[in-house]
Amino acid sequence: MTSGGTVRGPQDSFVTAVIDAVLDGADEKLSVDTVVLDLRDFVDSFDALVITAGRNDRQVRSIAEEIERRVYVALTLKPSRVEGWTTAQWIALDYGDVIVHVFDLETRDYYDLEHLWSAAPAFRPAHQR
Repeated sequence: MTSGGTVRGPQDSFVTAVIDAVLDGADEKLSVDTVVLDLRDFVDSFDALVITAGRNDRQVRSIAEEIERRVYVALTLKPSRVEGWTTAQWIALDYGDVIVHVFDLETRDYYDLEHLWSAAPAFRPAHQR
């Protein structure tokens, strides 16, 4: 990860590249409190969960769009699945080994995924607001 190194040990280079692009996209659209959770020791289906937030539905959509654009430009990769676009309270982007959740602030507080995965190592980019 460009913003301070990996969470724990070396990530697969593909996973690192996806996370880097996601973080760049989130930062570009002024996301709030982005965190990367390293779930390699907890689940077999994916390696990392990226959680970030926007202040309103327009910003949530803008963040998700920029993340999609950055990942596509960097890796020619589109998410295999996207959920939540209609309401933009919680948009989930599935990149296989990396799952991205873009919340509005209220929905993020309600679901509190960081608490659910509190045992996982967490990385917060230094450049976040």
